[in-house]
Amino acid sequence: MTVLDWLVLAVYALLMLGVGLYYSHRNRTADDYVLGGRRMSPVAVGLSLFATLVSTLSYLANPGEMIAHGPMMATQSLAHPLIYLIVGYCLIPRIMNQPVQSAYELLQTRLGSGIRSAGALVFLLLRCGWLATILYATSRVVLLPLFRLDTGDSVASLWIAALCTILGLTAGIYSSLGGIRGVVITDAIQSVTMLGGAVLTLAVITYRMGGVAPWWPDNWPAHWQAPSWGFDLSKRVSFGILLLSTTLWYVCTNGSDQMSIQRFLSTRNAAAARRTLLVSQLADVSVSLLLGITGIALLGFYSAHQSLIPQGQTFEAAGDSFFPQFIMQEMPGGLAGFLVAALLSAALSSLSSGLNSAAAVLDRDFPQLGRSFRPGDSASDAISRLQLLTGLVALAAVLLSMLNLLFSGNLLERCFKIINLLTAPLFVLFFLALFVSFANATGAWWGLAASIFAAVFVAYGRELDVPEHLQLSFTWMMPASLLLGITTGALVSLLTSSSIHPHPPTPPAESNTP
Repeated sequence: MTVLDWLVLAVYALLMLGVGLYYSHRNRTADDYVLGGRRMSPVAVGLSLFATLVSTLSYLANPGEMIAHGPMMATQSLAHPLIYLIVGYCLIPRIMNQPVQSAYELLQTRLGSGIRSAGALVFLLLRCGWLATILYATSRVVLLPLFRLDTGDSVASLWIAALCTILGLTAGIYSSLGGIRGVVITDAIQSVTMLGGAVLTLAVITYRMGGVAPWWPDNWPAHWQAPSWGFDLSKRVSFGILLLSTTLWYVCTNGSDQMSIQRFLSTRNAAAARRTLLVSQLADVSVSLLLGITGIALLGFYSAHQSLIPQGQTFEAAGDSFFPQFIMQEMPGGLAGFLVAALLSAALSSLSSGLNSAAAVLDRDFPQLGRSFRPGDSASDAISRLQLLTGLVALAAVLLSMLNLLFSGNLLERCFKIINLLTAPLFVLFFLALFVSFANATGAWWGLAASIFAAVFVAYGRELDVPEHLQLSFTWMMPASLLLGITTGALVSLLTSSSIHPHPPTPPAESNTP
């Protein structure tokens, strides 16, 4: 890292803080702070949604997965057209029909206040684990090697704690200042930075090796998983289950996660929300494919320069480390700073969105904290409370980040096993509320419990000493938990209802204006 690299990082940090400060003077009400007045640009919000869901974990995991296991995981991009149809035309019209700030207010009308609180709590647990993992991964995989602080396990742990704190506080400051407007604009800037980082890495490797052909593989590397196009239970990743799992993840996330629903609600109507979804998906596919190709380029580069690989490090065991290693050791002065900014963009965009959404949920869904529209509460008081809650969530995420020392697996597996553990259980509640007319609170509680049980059983079968013949690949976690949760919730609702009074479906509407 040269002086020029540090200058690039300093300018980037000041830009993020400047955006937060600028928008701090444009929030007049709690609705402005949380939803941007419900009139935000679909393009900017779409880039924000993409940047929110693409964290440092996935930014490093995509090339790392390609290096270690091959391109099977990249085929998940083929699921996006189906995702757009399901989310855009089945979920978004129902969501946009509700004049709410928190996604979990949607649950109360059908399933009661207890299920609303349960949904909000599951979201907070899911996103706090997500925020903590992003802090840990960014500090451990990126910043620790950058500052050359990985000198021993005990010392490294102390530095990880310090770096997590600095990163969490930075995100907390500009997120609390600017509200959703500041978050969306910084996310849009960060999404462009992430795209530029992948393109820049490919350009440098191609230049160093004299073209594309020297790094493009002539044959299938021996350590890559052989293609599997069906539903093979014995394979780590197979196309059929990956397509199903990817579709379910995006449907569950966009249909039940405050971070996604908050962005849809910040636009004018259902048509604008669909444009937001389309922009997000196009950016997602573009960056994912670029990062996958970046992984192939990195594999080709280090295969041709074996002497640059640290002793004892293999492609399969340490795939996640080659991208940051290339940035630190091989990028020219100034460009390394831009690539580190891209990695930090992936972290900060997700952190800021998570903090803002979690604060909104705490404020709206837990009465003991006081709600934004409490009688006698001034607009400035509501904004101040939201800013304080944002800071408290940032502190909680920093404290929880150390728990990641207890988990194993590469970054992609970490995403599935930790971050996505509660994604399907949360959507079970929304599915029952929106699409099962006879669902009741008892069924919802049982469905939530069954879904969590299935997710833990699949994700941690090995750790729980489940017999080997009953263990499933981690990619089966979401389909299994969603199916068991919905089935259980519907059956228990039937058994516990003395009579079934169908609830008429809410007609789709093209406006979310109260």
